Amino acid sequence: MERVRVGTIGGGAFGTSLCVHCSRAGHETLIYTRDEGVTADINNPQVKENKVYFKGFRLPGSLRASTNLLDVVAHADLLLLCVPTPYVAATLEKIRDHLQPHQVLVSCSKGILNETLETVDKILERVLPVSLHRRIAFLSGPSFAAEVAREKPTCVTIAARDLAVCKRVQMLLSTGRFRCYRTADVTGVELAGALKNVLAIGCGMVDGLDFGGNGRAALITRGHSEIVRLAVALGAHPLTLSGLAGIGDIVLTCTGDLSRNRTVGLRLGKGEALEDIIASMKAVAEGVLTSRSAHLLAQKVKISTPIIDAVYRIVHERADPLATLDQLMSMDLMPEVDEAVLAASTATHLLTESHDPA
Repeated sequence: MERVRVGTIGGGAFGTSLCVHCSRAGHETLIYTRDEGVTADINNPQVKENKVYFKGFRLPGSLRASTNLLDVVAHADLLLLCVPTPYVAATLEKIRDHLQPHQVLVSCSKGILNETLETVDKILERVLPVSLHRRIAFLSGPSFAAEVAREKPTCVTIAARDLAVCKRVQMLLSTGRFRCYRTADVTGVELAGALKNVLAIGCGMVDGLDFGGNGRAALITRGHSEIVRLAVALGAHPLTLSGLAGIGDIVLTCTGDLSRNRTVGLRLGKGEALEDIIASMKAVAEGVLTSRSAHLLAQKVKISTPIIDAVYRIVHERADPLATLDQLMSMDLMPEVDEAVLAASTATHLLTESHDPA
C-alpha cells in the first residue's frame, strides 16, 4: 500500500477518528486544531488524547497536531476537510492560494448552506480555482467516529468526478477494517449525506414520543422516498440513494445511539427546548441547519417532502412534535409509488420482455 502524508483540517470527533485511521494505515498524519490545549495533549506522549472531542481514546503515537493551518496544508499530499458546513468557505479562502497541483482534497463535511442552498461540493467549486476542481473527492457513508477509531468494520463511499482521483483516494484510505467503494455521482452522495441528518432528527422525535419500531420504520422508509425524489430532481442517480451514502447512512444515523442528529430529535420529542439541547452539545448536529435548507430546496424545485417539512416546522417554527407527526398520519391517502413512475417502469419491463430472445 502506498504511504503518503495526510493533513486533516478539523479537530472534531470525525476528523480525529480519520487521523487515527490514517495513522494506523501507515500514513504520516498531521491534524489542525484551533485549540492549543488540544494540540498539546495530542502531541504529548504521556497524554495522546483529544480530551475535548474524543475523550477516553488514546491516539496513535505517530499522530501529530498543529495550530498552524498552513503548516498542515503544506504537509499534506492528501488533505481531509472535516469542518462544519457553515465554515467550509471561510476555511477554503484561507488555504486556496497555498494548495499545490499534486494535492488531493477530500471533503468529509455534510450539509447544505442556508443562505445559498449549496451543498459542500458547490461551495468548493465556487471558492477554489477551476484548476483544482478535478483534484477534489468526497467521503460519505455510515461511519460513526468512535467506531472508525476502534476499528469496527466500516464501509464508505468515495465520490469524485475524476476517476483516477477517485480510485487513488479509495486505495489510500481502504484497509482491512475500512473499505471504500467509489462513484462518480458527487451530487447524489452530497445530497444523501446532508439530507439524512434531517431525517435522523425526525426519527429521534419518533423515538422520543415512543411511537415504537413500526413508526420508526415507516419514517425511515417514507423519508428515504422523499430524499430520493429531491436528490433525483437535482441531478442525482437514484441507485446512489440505495447505496452506502444513501440508505446505509440513513439507517445508521436514524437508529444509532451515537447519532448527534437523532439525539437532537429524541430530546425534542421528549419536550426539551432546542436552545437547551444545542447549548449542551459540544459537537455540531448538522441536521438542525440543514432542515431549513432542505425545506427551502424542496420548495425551489417543487418536490413534495412532508417529512422534511415537518422537521423544519418543529425545529425552526416551534411546532409541537406530537401534533405535527399526527398530521403526517392524517394526510390524504395515496399510492406508495407514484403511479406515473410505476406505469413507465411497467412499460419498460414489458418492452424488455418483448425483445427477450428466449
